[in-house]
Amino acid sequence: MEFNQTSVEYADGRGRPVLEEMTPRQIVDELDRYIVGQKAAKKAVALAIRNRMRRQRITDAALQEEIHPKNIIMIGPTGCGKTEIARRLARLTGAPFVKVEATKFTEVGYVGRDVESMIRDLLMNAINVVKREASEAVEEQAAKHTEERLLDYLIPDSRAESKGSSDPMNLFRAFSDLSKFGQQVQSGMQAEQEKQTASGEEEERRRRLRELMREKLRSGEMDRREIEIEVEMPGIPMIQLSNAPGGEDFDSQIQNMLGDMLPKKRKKRRVTVEEARRIIHQQESDKLIDPDRVQSEAIKRTEQMGIVFLDEIDKIAGRGAQGPDVSREGVQRDLLPIVEGSTVNTRYGAVRTDHILFIAAGAFHMSRPADLIPELQGRFPLRVELEKLTRDDFRRILTAPENSMTRQAVELLAVEGITLTFTDDALDEISAMAYDLNEKTENIGARRLYTMMEQLLEDVSFDAPERQGDDRNVVIDRAYVQARLKGIVENRDLSQYIL
Repeated sequence: MEFNQTSVEYADGRGRPVLEEMTPRQIVDELDRYIVGQKAAKKAVALAIRNRMRRQRITDAALQEEIHPKNIIMIGPTGCGKTEIARRLARLTGAPFVKVEATKFTEVGYVGRDVESMIRDLLMNAINVVKREASEAVEEQAAKHTEERLLDYLIPDSRAESKGSSDPMNLFRAFSDLSKFGQQVQSGMQAEQEKQTASGEEEERRRRLRELMREKLRSGEMDRREIEIEVEMPGIPMIQLSNAPGGEDFDSQIQNMLGDMLPKKRKKRRVTVEEARRIIHQQESDKLIDPDRVQSEAIKRTEQMGIVFLDEIDKIAGRGAQGPDVSREGVQRDLLPIVEGSTVNTRYGAVRTDHILFIAAGAFHMSRPADLIPELQGRFPLRVELEKLTRDDFRRILTAPENSMTRQAVELLAVEGITLTFTDDALDEISAMAYDLNEKTENIGARRLYTMMEQLLEDVSFDAPERQGDDRNVVIDRAYVQARLKGIVENRDLSQYIL
């Protein structure tokens, strides 16, 4: 059964964005669950998503086409939440999302990745999302087909098709004495009736055996048993056509194109039933999914909902051809048509970038947004400055988000049977030390907390499997934090090792 014959609609069913009906305030509240502070940046991205929804509801098709997204540039020190805001936003909306570093690109004609590769990556992300949703839609049907194929492997059909007396021509050729032909025909008919009776009994026995095996298969009793199955192999081996940096994109496209043209090879593999179920289920899902529909829906989502996060854009700012990176202004000029709106050719079809939302980010310590070429500045009309994290922000980062650092540490050690507890004064001390280190040395924002937490819990984590009795209850208080970190924080020569 083809997937396009089912009642599932990608765009109107499972593919509907999670936040489609949410107001900008509700979007900000949702981001607050994971990110501390930065209200201005959250408000800017929430408005961008809401305006995208408003545009899609405009009935005038010509006017809808003319409304372009207002691209955003975020300015703020590293570790203040720029990347996380964009990543969480894409995850909440279900939009195709890709994060790229502007420093990875080079001007056309130089060795390296070209800027169009980020659109190809964005489309691949969308294809994976749509294909996953399509697989979920045909999950039940694929599971049934998988079960039947597993039963075929477990109970092979050993019945041999008998030829001979049941074939009138064979009977005729077998007897040279035509006077006995009638008697032989009658004997053949009796044998055929006996064969049909035996065949019916055999069929009933096989049916009962198949149902018994089905119960064992569903209960997991057969998972460890090994069977031989057929798997599809690539039509061509992995090849490398280019040794130059960035050549992997070209190699991948050629590989995929040739792989689609050449027939698939089949190879027998001996695997467990558990592994066979996974392999066969993937094969059956692929049979039920219409690849053309997946690709067209993925292109549509990429064009209408895609989000590209351009990190480290400040590293390509600056005029002139000074220094070793002479192509950075060329990269900016190559970015212009992509951000403004153009058509990028991919192996799945042409992708228009007119309505893709671009969010650029940079610390701009050594440069300013004004150092970008004027044309590129105009493509990012919204500028948001992210605030430097305070002591209170560090304190909230430790406990407020749903996936907070302290919760992660507690759950990780709980696997080893360790009960880890942080006191309030310990959290105050950790946040104060992190803030002071950022002020005295390099400001790396919230990332400072990760390295401090690792240093703080190093011994506890190392000894966790060997702890017994009361030693399994670990309390982290101010004294413990000072004993583990204060000497390192105060020693400037050692503090550099806590990033």
